[in-house]
Amino acid sequence: MANVQYYDVILKPVITEKSMNAMGDKKYTFFVHPEATKTQIKEAVEKMFEGTKVKSVNTMNIDGKKRRRGMTVGKTAKSKKAIVALTEDSKDIEIFQGL
Repeated sequence: MANVQYYDVILKPVITEKSMNAMGDKKYTFFVHPEATKTQIKEAVEKMFEGTKVKSVNTMNIDGKKRRRGMTVGKTAKSKKAIVALTEDSKDIEIFQGL
């Protein structure tokens, strides 16, 4: 695996209606580096956001969608998504406040 630092693991947050509803249960969804492991994701969240303690990490690999441009067929890039659950005594993640 490539040398992935903790600030390279989390790419961007996923902002959808389903992920916003899960924030009430202290579950946050992020797009992450495709080669990142669950332990790397846990460490990255705890280092990037002060006062957070991760309870569990669920990951899913998303294959690229098939796209056409005329007769040419291609695929979009594949990605990886992580749902991070925080403990009860953990602080909330501030980037989601006000959304």
